[in-house]
Amino acid sequence: MSKRHSILAAMGLALVGTAMYVPAQTAHAADANVKCHLKFTLSGWAAIYKHATGAGTVSCDNGQHAKVKISVVGGGLAAGKYHIDDGRGEISNVHSIKEVFGGYAQAGADAGVVKSAGAQVLTKGTTSLALTGTGQGINLGVSVGKFTISRR
Repeated sequence: MSKRHSILAAMGLALVGTAMYVPAQTAHAADANVKCHLKFTLSGWAAIYKHATGAGTVSCDNGQHAKVKISVVGGGLAAGKYHIDDGRGEISNVHSIKEVFGGYAQAGADAGVVKSAGAQVLTKGTTSLALTGTGQGINLGVSVGKFTISRR
């Protein structure tokens, strides 16, 4: 067998191996059928740099639950002060509560005076976090940041 044929054969085996790996990974993500629910409060401020902290609970439909802390940091063209009293989140595509913890990518545009409401979808790999909440404050701007959930 020539050197060229050996290289082509090795590349063919690598492609077959990759093709076999991708469906297995997709099936693994499809098995992630636990849904978790987040209830939280959050307050913060933004003056170019965005910062907020809060607390809440996560409960999953498989019986797992945890008290959590929440932090939001980021930057952008944002200004204001706000708080969310009745925040809720739906976390999907996880196997257990352990996959809920960590940082989720966040991007948004906000505008509100006195009472406001909002909704956002954040991601962490294949895990999605859909947030809704109502609160009070004054905020205006566009920001990009990180929404982190950790054990309390």
